[in-house]
Order: sequence, then C-alpha cells, then structure tokens
Amino acid sequence: MPWKLTPLLLFLGWMTSVCSARTRTDLLNVCMDAKHHKAEPGPEDKLHNQCTPWKKNACCSARVSQELHKDTSSLYNFTWDHCGKMEPACQRHFIQDNCLYECSPNLGPWIQEVNQKWRKERFLNVPLCKEDCQSWWEDCRTSYTCKSNWHRGWDWTSGSNKCPTGTICRTFEAYFPTPAALCEGLWSHSYKLSNYSRGSGRCIQMWFDPALGNPNEEVARFYALALTAEAWPQSIRPLLLCLALMLSLWLSSAPTNEGAVSMLPFIIHPFVIQFLLQDGAWGFSDSHF
Repeated sequence: MPWKLTPLLLFLGWMTSVCSARTRTDLLNVCMDAKHHKAEPGPEDKLHNQCTPWKKNACCSARVSQELHKDTSSLYNFTWDHCGKMEPACQRHFIQDNCLYECSPNLGPWIQEVNQKWRKERFLNVPLCKEDCQSWWEDCRTSYTCKSNWHRGWDWTSGSNKCPTGTICRTFEAYFPTPAALCEGLWSHSYKLSNYSRGSGRCIQMWFDPALGNPNEEVARFYALALTAEAWPQSIRPLLLCLALMLSLWLSSAPTNEGAVSMLPFIIHPFVIQFLLQDGAWGFSDSHF
C-alpha cells in the first residue's frame, strides 16, 4: 500500500538533507583568504622543490613556491637566520611548513576569520601528525632562536625580523622544551600535536610523497563531516538513532511480496548506524578540538 511507504519516504528525505549538509564544499578543496593565496586551488606544474607534492592541486603559484625556499623571502621579509645560520635539516621543516600553509587546499575545517592587514583568514589547531612534530623538533633542537612565538613581537625596524631588545639567542630546545611546545607555540596554535600517526586518516601530514596521492584529502573530509555532525544538538542524536532502529525493524517486518521494500533494512540500517556512531559524530575523539 502506498501509505505504508510514507514513513520511509520521510526518512529518506531527511537523510538526503543530512547528507547534503555533511558535504559542505566550503570546508573542502578551498584556499585561505590571505596575502599570497590563489582564489581557488588548481594545477601548478612548476612548483618548486619541497612544494611539489601540491602541484596537482595547489593554492600557491610557482613564484610563491620559489620564494618559500629562500633564507629571507620577499613574501614576508622573514628570515630564519635571526640567530645565526639555521641548520639545513631544521630549515627543511620550516620550508615544508610554509609550503603546507601556502599551497594546501585541505585545511578548510580549521580556517578561521581574522582581522589582520595581510590576511583575512588563518588556520587554527590543525592536527599535525605526531611523527611530523617529533622530527621537526628533533632536527631543530640544536639550531638557535630568540623567541618562543614567531607570530608576533619581532623588531621590524630594519625591514626584516630581528630579535627584540632584551631577548637572548638560545637553542630551540631552550625555547621549545617539547615537540608540542614547538608545533603549538611557534605560530600561535596554528597546529595542534595529534595523538594520531601518519597514514591514519586523522592527522595532517606536513609533507608527503605525491606518487602515493595526497593523504590530507581524506583527513579534511573526515573532519569536515565531524564538524557538521558536531553542529547538531547533542540531545537529538539518541532520538535519531532510536528512529533509525525502529524504521529498520518496521521495514524488516514488511511482507516479502512488497518486493524491494523488504530489502531496504539491509541497505539503510548499516548506513544509518555507521553515520550516527562513526568516530567523530558524537564528539571529536582526539584532543585537537
């Protein structure tokens, strides 16, 4: 009977609206509104050196990628060598950090609006894979700096960043005693040290082998879905789960002569349960959020 399909049609309509909300394009494949970012991501075949992993889909231009590899870039007049020459192994991580910042289209879930002259958006608390943070700290611990926050507080009177009066050049380890202190404190919490490892699909990799694809695409999708689910009122989720189970039971009791209708529980039920109970749908499982 047609009236028997009414609850099913209503439920499917609701699920369609939910799925549409969960695939918000403004969180995926986007570029920040900042000084040197492109308006939209796209191919850039001539990206330089450490920025090449993003050449298939980048928010940076070839010129920007070239500048990111200089000791003092014209992009921001920022020098790594404010306390003597930075060691090459350490500098490599900073170049990769800059490439991720300028080139990645997979940081949408962490983009925040800011009111700054040189940018209108930044990213905040990006879950950086623990190995990336650890190796960054290990390779830089014997290089020198004079500040624990590089985002602000420099002396710019010469046109580039210099150590402020009263600061002392010490090893990175003195200013950043732990990997978390470096990754989280360096750029005012742009990154958050993740408990997840590279390849888990739950943390952003600062660099990757482009031949194996971009793992950060999966990570961005996961957190975009989780953000949308997190926006739901907590009180409604148990109700939705109960309704899904009731609908599944109701459909499973339908007479077999109703054809395809009797098969729908086996299609809908696993999808609904997975959606409502997936990691992140009831709150973020890691400490980044």
